[in-house]
Amino acid sequence: MRLAILLSGRGSNFAAIHEAVDGGVLDAEIVCVISNRPNAPGIERARQWGHAAHVIDHRAFPSRAAHEEAVLRVLDDARPDFIALAGYMRLLSPDFVARFRNRIVNIHPSLLPSFPGVDAQAQALAYGVKVSGCTVHLVDENLDAGPILVQRTVDVHDADTADSLAARILHEEHIAYVEALVRLSRGGYRVEGRRVIFSG
Repeated sequence: MRLAILLSGRGSNFAAIHEAVDGGVLDAEIVCVISNRPNAPGIERARQWGHAAHVIDHRAFPSRAAHEEAVLRVLDDARPDFIALAGYMRLLSPDFVARFRNRIVNIHPSLLPSFPGVDAQAQALAYGVKVSGCTVHLVDENLDAGPILVQRTVDVHDADTADSLAARILHEEHIAYVEALVRLSRGGYRVEGRRVIFSG
């Protein structure tokens, strides 16, 4: 599997993916890492680990379309099989998604379809749920709405804050993201409507 990583921040899920590749758990090659923020800690990690690292600052472009064109040029050169969004804080346009249909993977800190969008952990606490978690899904044109690949659950404690719940969910995110990519790398799956069906 040839894998591109898009990130905007610290890149903890990217680090989990890198470690899985480095340790032989995930049979993949990280062909490029792209950040839209020059000061993202994740892009510095990518450089330290010897990955092809690219900063494409969205603020330097006149429009979302112009920024995406620059990102696509890098991706066209890297030729990834899949793109993993690892804390990439940019909504992708329908045209971008269409270029990589069912080949863009994202993770969200809730059990989708519950609590999409920002501050999912705070949303979960405000709603009073007893179980939360994370969801790895394929990306479609809608926010946090594509077909689900893997979910992992986390119990919500009465004393939880958004931060304490987020920390426990993040631990599960690292496991879930690697699991989803391993399953994709093995092939043997199909997408039927909203369902991803793995054969083994």
